[in-house]
Amino acid sequence: MRLTSLRGRFLLSILLWVALGIGAIWYSSVRLFTTHVEDSYHEELEVHVRELGGLTELDAQGRPHLTRPLSDPRYAQPLSGFYWQISRPGFGELKSPSMTRGALDHDIAHSPKILHRIANGPTGPTIVYGFIRDAESGPPVHFVIATDERHLERIISAFTRELTVWLTLLALALLASGLAIITLGFRPFNRLTAAIDALRKGEQRRIAGRYPDEIQAVVTDLNAYVARNAEIVDRGRVEASSLAHSLRTPLAVVTDEAERLQEAGQCDAARVFLDQSGRMQRQIDYHLARVRSGGSKAGVPPRARLDEVVPPLLDAMHRCHPGKTFSARYPSGLSVPMDADDLSETLSNLLDNAGKWAHAEIRIEAREADGTHSIAVQDDGPGIAPEQREAVFEIGHSGEGDHGGSGLGLAISRAIARDYGGDLTLAQSPRGGLSAVLTLP
Repeated sequence: MRLTSLRGRFLLSILLWVALGIGAIWYSSVRLFTTHVEDSYHEELEVHVRELGGLTELDAQGRPHLTRPLSDPRYAQPLSGFYWQISRPGFGELKSPSMTRGALDHDIAHSPKILHRIANGPTGPTIVYGFIRDAESGPPVHFVIATDERHLERIISAFTRELTVWLTLLALALLASGLAIITLGFRPFNRLTAAIDALRKGEQRRIAGRYPDEIQAVVTDLNAYVARNAEIVDRGRVEASSLAHSLRTPLAVVTDEAERLQEAGQCDAARVFLDQSGRMQRQIDYHLARVRSGGSKAGVPPRARLDEVVPPLLDAMHRCHPGKTFSARYPSGLSVPMDADDLSETLSNLLDNAGKWAHAEIRIEAREADGTHSIAVQDDGPGIAPEQREAVFEIGHSGEGDHGGSGLGLAISRAIARDYGGDLTLAQSPRGGLSAVLTLP
C-alpha cells in the first residue's frame, strides 16, 4: 500500500492512532500503578516504624525491648526483605528475627521526624525509614525499619509485563479490525475498478451492479457519459454517411459531364473537372473512413484479439493476390486496444498494399512489450526510400507505378492509429522490402 493510495493513507492513520493511543495508555497506566505501589509501601513502612516505636520500652538498665512482636509476620521470616532494628548507643541493639545477617544503618534515624532514604540492606538495596525518640536520661533510642526494593520492583515489573501483553494484543486486534474495515470498505472500489477495466477492454457496454450511495452517483454519471458518447458517435457516423451519400450523386453528375466534355474535344476543361472530381471523391472516402473509425482518445476503446481478426484477412488476401504467400506470427491470445472493425480496416489496407508491391512473401508480426503493442506488416518488395516514406501518407499519393491504388489506404490507416493514441510508421523490412509498423499504447 503506497501513501499515494487511500488504503495506504487510512492504514497509516490507523497505525499512528493505535501507536499513540496504546503508548499513552501504557505509559499512564505504568506511571499511575508505580506511584500507587510506591505510596502504599511508603505508607506501610511509616505505619510499621511508628508501631515499632510504640512497642518499644526501656528496662531498668535502659536497654530497649519489645512488649510484643510486630503485627506483620514477614519481619519474623529469615531474610524475607522486611527488617527492623532498634539501637541505643551504649545500651545495645535489637534486630528483627528476619535479619539473620548484616545490619541497617541507624544514621537514618537522627531526628524525631520520620525520615526515609534508599540504603544497602542485608539482601540488597532497601527503602529505609527511621526516627529517634529521646529517653528520660541518656542517649536517644534509634528506630529503623526497611523493605527490599526488589519487592516493589517485582510487583511493578509483573504489572508492566502483563499490561504490555494485553495492550499488545489490543493493538493487534485494533490493527486487524482497521485492516478489515479498510478491506471491506474499499471492496466496492475494487469492483468498480474491475468493471471499468472490463468496460475499457470492451467486455461490457456499461458498469453493472449496485454500489454504495457515495459511489453510485459517480457510476450513474459514468454510465450516462458512456451511453451518450456512444450515441453521439453513432449519430455522427450516420450523419456523415448521409452527407457522403448526398455528395456522391452530384459528384457523379459532374464527373459524367466532364467525361462528355472530354469526348466533345474540350480536353482542358474536362481534365480540370475530372481532376477536381477525383480529389473530392478521395476526400469524401477518406473522411468517411475516419468517421467509421471507432477510435477516440476521449472514449474507452475495446480490445480486439488478433487470432479473431487476422485469419479472415489472410484468407481474403490469398484470393486477392494469388501466387503470393501471406503468414502471421504473434503470441496466442494477444489482443490490442482497438475496435475489431478498425483493426481489420487498418490491416487490410496494409496487407493489400504489401500484396501489390511484394515479390512473393508478406508476413505479419505482432508483440507486446513495455505497455506498447506493435504490429508489423513486412514484405519482400522494392521498398521505399527513407526520404519518401512520409510522402506516401498524403491523401491521393499512390506511389510510383500503376498498381491500381487510390492513395487513401495508408492515410486512412495512420489516421485510425492516431485516433487511438498510436501511430503508423514505415521502415526497412528484414525481408528487404517495406515494413509498416502499427504501434498502440
